[in-house]
Amino acid sequence: MPQIEIKSINAFYEKLHVLKNIELSVSKGEIVSLIGPSGSGKSSLLKMLVGLLIPKSGNIYLNGNLVNFNNQSDLRIIREQIAIVFQQYNLFQNMNVLKNVCIAPTKIQKRNPKEVNEQALNLLEKVGLKDKLKSYPDELSGGQQQRVAIARALCLNPQILLLDEITSALDPELVKEVLDSIRLLASEGMTMLIVSHEMNFVKEVSSRVVFMDEGSIIEINNPKNIFEKPKEKRTLDFVSKILKEK
Repeated sequence: MPQIEIKSINAFYEKLHVLKNIELSVSKGEIVSLIGPSGSGKSSLLKMLVGLLIPKSGNIYLNGNLVNFNNQSDLRIIREQIAIVFQQYNLFQNMNVLKNVCIAPTKIQKRNPKEVNEQALNLLEKVGLKDKLKSYPDELSGGQQQRVAIARALCLNPQILLLDEITSALDPELVKEVLDSIRLLASEGMTMLIVSHEMNFVKEVSSRVVFMDEGSIIEINNPKNIFEKPKEKRTLDFVSKILKEK
């Protein structure tokens, strides 16, 4: 049974049709990367999965259960099971690193502060920031802030992690440290949906790659086929251009 199953989903921003008849299933432990030009619907798809964009039609199943996006109880369940990290770090500037990671599990999930604190320490060590516990966001590099955001999302104990262009605001030398954290999560079997322009990383880490354009899924395949022998001409045009720019 897929962990996420998306069936015939359509979604709009006012009159703009941003997701068109989307069909996609993701199994536990899969890493599915979404690629495509700007405005193709990649980020909209991630936002929809956490209820920030409500679909107009179609169905989404989470672990086999139909999700009603207009039901607060269902939304709460989604947000307990799916965490999202955006390209903007959205850290609390008046809190140190440790407090940034701990606040949501203790205040929203009402978990034991001591247990949360212990988990946060382990996660910050995992992303290479154990020496920055008492630092504030403005004392950190962009790459460090993004790794705090990843640790914060993981401290919610999600089953699925969504990563939306999390390296696009970073200087090139900071990208590697963030990607290394994602590689570690991938090796541990975390289910992830990743929107990224880092094509070499996408090729390396993905179970499958989804190419989107103008709100539609054009092609889904393994990385080798997507990048070396895509079935669709639109995919070939995009991949050829991207690889040429590299």
